[in-house]
Amino acid sequence: MRDAAPQTIYLKDYTAFGWQINHVALHFVLDPHKTRVRSKIEFVPNADAPAQRFFLHGEALNLVWARIDGQDINVTLTHEGLTCDVPTGPFVWESEVEIDPKGNTALEGLYMSNDMYCTQCEAEGFRKITYYPDRPDVMAVFTVTIDGPHPVLLSNGNPVSASKDYAEWHDPWPKPAYLFALVAGDLVAHPGSFTTKSGRNVDLNLYVRPGDEGKCAFGMQALKDSMKWDEDVYGREYDLDLFNIVAVDDFNMGAMENKGLNIFNSSAVLASQATSTDTNFERIEAIIAHEYFHNWTGNRITCRDWFQLCLKEGLTVFRDSQFTSDMRSAEVKRIEDVIDLRGRQFAEDQGPLAHPVRPESFQEINNFYTATIYEKGAEVIRMLKTLVGDAAYAQAVTLYFDRHDGDAATIEDWLKVFEDTTGRDLAQFKRWYSQAGTPRLKVTEEWQGDTLILTVTQSTPPSASTPDPQPFVIPIAVGLIGADGTEIQATTVLEMTQATQSFSFTGLAGRPAASILRGFSAPVVLDHAADHAHLLAYDTDPFNRWEAGRTLARNTLLGMILKGTRPDPAFLRGLRAVVTDDLLDPAYRRLMMALPAQSDLATALHDAGHVPEPDIIHAALEALRDAVARELADVLPALYADNQVTAPYAPDATQAGQRALGNSALSLLTRSDGGKLAQAQYDNADNMTQQLAALANLIRAGRGEAALNAFELQWKDDRLVMDKWFGLQVIEADPEDAHEVAEGLTGHPDFKWKNPNRFRAVFGSLIMNHAGFHHASGAGYKLLADWLIKLDPVNPQTTARMCSAFQTWKRYDNDRQALIKKQLNRILSTPDLSRDTTEMISRIVQA
Repeated sequence: MRDAAPQTIYLKDYTAFGWQINHVALHFVLDPHKTRVRSKIEFVPNADAPAQRFFLHGEALNLVWARIDGQDINVTLTHEGLTCDVPTGPFVWESEVEIDPKGNTALEGLYMSNDMYCTQCEAEGFRKITYYPDRPDVMAVFTVTIDGPHPVLLSNGNPVSASKDYAEWHDPWPKPAYLFALVAGDLVAHPGSFTTKSGRNVDLNLYVRPGDEGKCAFGMQALKDSMKWDEDVYGREYDLDLFNIVAVDDFNMGAMENKGLNIFNSSAVLASQATSTDTNFERIEAIIAHEYFHNWTGNRITCRDWFQLCLKEGLTVFRDSQFTSDMRSAEVKRIEDVIDLRGRQFAEDQGPLAHPVRPESFQEINNFYTATIYEKGAEVIRMLKTLVGDAAYAQAVTLYFDRHDGDAATIEDWLKVFEDTTGRDLAQFKRWYSQAGTPRLKVTEEWQGDTLILTVTQSTPPSASTPDPQPFVIPIAVGLIGADGTEIQATTVLEMTQATQSFSFTGLAGRPAASILRGFSAPVVLDHAADHAHLLAYDTDPFNRWEAGRTLARNTLLGMILKGTRPDPAFLRGLRAVVTDDLLDPAYRRLMMALPAQSDLATALHDAGHVPEPDIIHAALEALRDAVARELADVLPALYADNQVTAPYAPDATQAGQRALGNSALSLLTRSDGGKLAQAQYDNADNMTQQLAALANLIRAGRGEAALNAFELQWKDDRLVMDKWFGLQVIEADPEDAHEVAEGLTGHPDFKWKNPNRFRAVFGSLIMNHAGFHHASGAGYKLLADWLIKLDPVNPQTTARMCSAFQTWKRYDNDRQALIKKQLNRILSTPDLSRDTTEMISRIVQA
């Protein structure tokens, strides 16, 4: 057996570890297949913990010897770790193990990527390095020495000493094992520095493979901007003499916040004008900020157990969202966040993978790095800030840092600082952490004389983890727009606490249009028969103006799908008014032009009691795009021309917004010119944003073959750009051919399927090609299942995460359900299936 049968772990069973650790000394002697790791750990009995058997986690380790206080001992080994007898007082544990980094294809623990040693220890990878209590509430000071024939030898903290083939590092801040990091290899440093607000100088380095030096400048500036922002906004100063980032090609995640040594997926840090799109730049800026912000919300204060994962991730996602809003456009960032939330987290909440922001149980913790933990966790923080106000939020967070610095904290600790600061009782608000599901708000209006009465009813569908959901505390931001378009009631926040509640606005001269859930003040589904055309024309809240346009687009598409109606003229007129309004941010206008995704429409149809037909959804979207192109035909050429940036390239919000709007115009113009303008843009592009957008349009126009060949020839030696090449062909493929295109690309010599980025480029794109993946033949389902079965023994983490593609299977017709279930059962019956994948598929099948 490769993995033990999944065992369920429960929050209610938490007990503290029976010992504390004063200090950890690790010594690595690096070898591709026979790395030796010696550990020396100073244990002290924990008087606050119940009596228990001494147990250290350890997986895939070859134990050479073990000693306590210098004496050899006998241990009992299992596939999960070891037990032994220990003294009743303090003692020193020592051991030596041998591990195989080169053979570690799961990319957990210590492994090799292109001859470079690197680690990934979150959540439970450290137990694949040495025997240790691998749990987040066991924190210790680490000293690490590394022997290896490599120019660069890195670990956490500050450097102590170094010589040829040797380095010693010391991290003075206690940390759990999941924050341990080590990197060794032939790397080049892009240096920088930052002076903290107290005047300390911090050396910065971004380490990359030789040849990538030209892709570091943006990442370094993003790091400096993040450090300054965290000082200015949260008062958090960096606490070491050195901060290192390393770019790694083979990485399951986007990045990891290890103390003082952040390890990044190369795609999340390397950037240049020629190789990266504007979207890449913004993503890199946000991820660098996210991992840096973890220094306080995750490192200095970590989580007591993995059930509290949202405490560090939700809070840090909220902080990086604030950062991006300040660095770029707050309105655009909010809309993009909500699009992502609805596309991923709402689907998760409505399916078999639904779970609370703080789960009550899990089998494999790697499967709970989810949109619910991250994105919904951030929305809960946003709601809390909305309810208590900016000043109280700042005061409470400062108290949190002061009170819990050096702690492994819980959600209760987090909420307590808000209760102590504001005097509020947050017991009901805590349901956002304990109940799964997306609340639905139904709003009705009643006009009486000079009073508008809004009656709101909340309901949350029951789920396996929350069979009887109780009412949430929901902040509902509301504004009122008069018949002449003026705002007659500025945004006010209504606090809903009951299943049904009414709110009155009195002294009104005439009946207004209610703008409800402004700024998307709560992660809920809103059912409100609003005057969307009026709000699209006049709403002063940028989010709700966009929402009005999105609702009109969705409604016209649903009419086309269900009734065969023609596109709604009111939607087309409103879109024209917004698109031609030069006073609006180009990035905002681009968002207004974007239509709902196919998966969003499938959700809307399912919620309305209809069975979504992916091919019909695709056809309706194409028809509406044609209608939009006709409606805007007279303004599109100027819209395209006016948004061609002539200044030297910069990945800032202003230029990025112009390019985005111009490329939206290009996609509509391509429908009538057969790709002539796209070809001209491709030929003249001096940056990846323009080149890739042109290539996508050429594929759509049926003339992409030559450009794809030219693109491959130009970029065949750049692995990150080639990820784009692989993915674009699949996501832009005609639904009839998508599975064949994906299957064909798996035979390409550069399809390095063991690399998570390359695997996701092909199969993540197939999943996003909604009508293609859900082709009635089931070929897309079978192709994905074939490759997940192949990948599972190599990389269970990536396999399990991609299984979520099947989570919505029960919304489709009986034939598709049968085809999907056949593949799910085939995966589940695979011999020696990993516990990661077993848990995911079991939850999906059993729903």
